[in-house]
Amino acid sequence: METPPSAATATAVTRHTLETHIAAVERDVTQPLAGIFGSDSISWKINRESALFLGAGRAALLQLAHPWVAAALDQHSSLLEKPIARFHNTFRVVFTMIFGSAGQAFRASRSLYQLHTTIRGDIPDSVASYNKGSSYEANQIPALRWVFATLVESAVTAYECVLPPLTTQQRNAYFAEAKTLAALFGIPHDALPADWNSFTAYIADMCQSQALGVSERSRYMAHRLLAGSGSWVHPPHWYRALTTEWMPKRLRDEFELPFEPPDQESARKAHHRLPRIYSKLPDSLRFVGPYHEACARLAHRPPGFVARRSNQFWIGQPRLPFGD
Repeated sequence: METPPSAATATAVTRHTLETHIAAVERDVTQPLAGIFGSDSISWKINRESALFLGAGRAALLQLAHPWVAAALDQHSSLLEKPIARFHNTFRVVFTMIFGSAGQAFRASRSLYQLHTTIRGDIPDSVASYNKGSSYEANQIPALRWVFATLVESAVTAYECVLPPLTTQQRNAYFAEAKTLAALFGIPHDALPADWNSFTAYIADMCQSQALGVSERSRYMAHRLLAGSGSWVHPPHWYRALTTEWMPKRLRDEFELPFEPPDQESARKAHHRLPRIYSKLPDSLRFVGPYHEACARLAHRPPGFVARRSNQFWIGQPRLPFGD
């Protein structure tokens, strides 16, 4: 069972450590233009799908269940006032690391680290095993590892909601590639589970441990997020039902998310209808803008209209940042 560390004992990523990780990733890059993974990777196969949006709410709530992360989001982000900006910021970094050139990925990694150096503070309330007033830093490995885990697992959850389930081999290949992504977050390989099964066991342990816990403030933030407060995007009932269904029961209860028969029926219908609808989408809508941009880059041409418009939705700007 995961034991929450104190800020004093938790290992934090240093700039030297990050540069060591980047250098290790760079040594394995064979085609810098194709990025750290390349077009044949399982990471491109999964993360190009716009279905990832289905898991965004789940990932956000799981992050809010970590008291360090919740405090950081409350005190240093625009999650409540501008949730779309937070959405853009997250996908801008992650998609640049996945679909950008190697140079773009490394610059995104350094930029994220620098941003995280400014994010620190104190826990406002006692929750789970965290005492009121205990300190946190965004570059501490336990918090980084949890945020990373929520993004990786929620991507697979969303993917398999509308597409055939991944094989065991594909899941292990995806997690092996995800460790490379984790290195750009500053997370060393030895701080991560060995394979997909160990990874899901880590998440299950976390969700039963006192390393996670929902405070009154994080509960308020979660409900505002699911209601679409502060945004022009108001999640429909079926989306809220799916998000709730995908939450571990303990956290569902702590967040006080209703999952009554009408909610269960809404989730059931979504599972039935979404794959049929998704299969009929044209590639221009099915695949995210950063993937279209990456394909254009490999063809030595600028991103077209579809890529730029899709990028605007996913990352809040027409092109991936940190371009050469």
